[in-house]
Amino acid sequence: MSAKKVTFEQQLARLEEIVAALEKGDAQLADSLALFEEGTKLIAACSKQLDQAEQQVVKLMKGADGAPVELPFETQED
Repeated sequence: MSAKKVTFEQQLARLEEIVAALEKGDAQLADSLALFEEGTKLIAACSKQLDQAEQQVVKLMKGADGAPVELPFETQED
């Protein structure tokens, strides 16, 4: 029996739910602690996925000599 893989977007949505519940402040202490623990695990998992994506982007961006080139993401200002 295989476990269903949770997407990054699903993890992020769940993290947003947890933050909203904790900000509301009406959960019992034990429930708040469980939510906090779940949230910290989600943060770690999301951070790992973002790091992996960043490394993949760096690998895909190669200079003329074939070496990876890191370029900052440009922000657009209005």
